[in-house]
Amino acid sequence: MRKKVVKVVIMPFETFQKYTMAIARGKYKPNKNEPKIWFESIENCMQVLSTRNIDILKMIEKEKPASIDELSKISGRNKGNLSRTLKTFYRHRIIDFIEEDRRKKPIALATQFDIQLGRNIPEWVSNPIVS
Repeated sequence: MRKKVVKVVIMPFETFQKYTMAIARGKYKPNKNEPKIWFESIENCMQVLSTRNIDILKMIEKEKPASIDELSKISGRNKGNLSRTLKTFYRHRIIDFIEEDRRKKPIALATQFDIQLGRNIPEWVSNPIVS
């Protein structure tokens, strides 16, 4: 299985907001090595990236299910619960879907995560003086 490692950062919402506003205003251009997924707390991160959910990502990568129904059968997870998990993954850009014959085929965009606690973020972002 090919490793797809994505950087994840945990930081307060206010700091994330300053960071994204600076990008939107053209005051800061993020480099390609900066984190792609953001969480406000370790608890939020661990809910999304639980062992059970990481197993789902690995199944998607290895088994390449043609639909959510097929993934539900492979994983043994209830389709409704699985759909909620996949929607959360999609919102965080951990998976994507390909529409095929009126079915959604899940595609893993990440299978491993480099979790950072506010590291490698431009110093000025966490500086409360910057507006």
